[in-house]
Amino acid sequence: MASARRRNNETSLDECQSSSKLPRNDKSHIAALILARGGSKGIPLKNIKMLAGVPLIGWVLRAAMDSGMFDSVWVSTDHDKIEEVAKAWGAQVHRRSPKVSRDFSSSVETIQEFLEHHKEVDIVCHFQATSPCLHPFHVKEALEKITLHGYDSVFAVVRRHQFRWKEVEKGSGEQTVPFNLEPAKRPRRQDWPGELCENGSFYFAKKEIIEKEGHLQGGKLTYYEMLPEYSVDIDVDIDWPVAEQRVLRYGYFGKVTPEVVRLMFCNISGCLTDGKIFMSVSGEAMVSVNTRDTTGLRMLQEEQVEVILLTTDKDPIDPALLQKLEDRIMCKVEKVGKEPLNDLKSIVEKKKLEWKDVAFMGFDQADVKCLNLAGLSAVPDDAPAVAKKAAKYICRRAGGSGAVREFTEHILLQKQMAKSQREQDRIDRHNF
Repeated sequence: MASARRRNNETSLDECQSSSKLPRNDKSHIAALILARGGSKGIPLKNIKMLAGVPLIGWVLRAAMDSGMFDSVWVSTDHDKIEEVAKAWGAQVHRRSPKVSRDFSSSVETIQEFLEHHKEVDIVCHFQATSPCLHPFHVKEALEKITLHGYDSVFAVVRRHQFRWKEVEKGSGEQTVPFNLEPAKRPRRQDWPGELCENGSFYFAKKEIIEKEGHLQGGKLTYYEMLPEYSVDIDVDIDWPVAEQRVLRYGYFGKVTPEVVRLMFCNISGCLTDGKIFMSVSGEAMVSVNTRDTTGLRMLQEEQVEVILLTTDKDPIDPALLQKLEDRIMCKVEKVGKEPLNDLKSIVEKKKLEWKDVAFMGFDQADVKCLNLAGLSAVPDDAPAVAKKAAKYICRRAGGSGAVREFTEHILLQKQMAKSQREQDRIDRHNF
């Protein structure tokens, strides 16, 4: 169980550098493969549905890529939109044939077709897109069972403490019996180690196992145990709102997740407002600002996060309105040019901060560089595709309709998680 006890922050940068492959004992081509068919029966296009600001498939792709363990990362799909999202997240795409895209097509058939087209692959690491709490350290430790310890296949399990009983047909009069329990000697939970159950997060196997045996669990076989908090399977045991809360608590947010955001830049037009300008009969210009958004910004300020609002020469907002907005929220308004990064770099440097300490909320193509650079970044739901691809978090709400409040809550949650983790680390050092 040692590997299962790893905590949320235990993936070090030394372990997970995606830019360079980790040393291995052989020269096998190792491919990560996610199967993402477009025809989900339960939730339409579930694999790219937004979960906590990220497409569902993006959570697994991020963990796989940041593990630094793969020669190639693939998504097998039959759908154009899934292909677009997969490529935006840096994956290569295998367009599966209609033969393996049917409702009754098995995962093994789809993987075998993939191998027919990619002869260079020696080890296939099949990830389930519906397991969004995967971390790079899970990938690294499990794969090393094959690359370093001589196993042919490995799959993910979770420890469950559930007593199982035989199902009987209603009205048959048959008596049920326990499968894993003696009722007269019913153990306490703490006295029973439980059972290992597949959690569906991943299945890794050498090519010859898949081709010759026709499945993913053969040859010299072992398992990799994951903690229950990481064992989320949206297909099986959890609905979407609950899954979002689990991912926000236990998901992997990337190698440079900031511990503390100290500065937030937020565009006024498109984020704090919906971009509309209202004109009165007398010619006075007005904008609409959602009080939930301004309250969210004040919440950040109360947590010692400085807030700077951004405007441009193209924004048709009267300077008097900007002054009123500045006074109401009690934060500074900065004017930026066509390339906002050029102006914001100097602000970050003067405050002696790094970009990992900065949150940025943008809306359009001009914001892409800042969205990529900031430790935490977000766009409203109605932002254009180019901005969504660059953002680390995509809000469910549109600009001017609570998107800013949603992002501020996300920032505060990350800050709370970092504080809790520091406290846990302090306790662990003391106990050690």
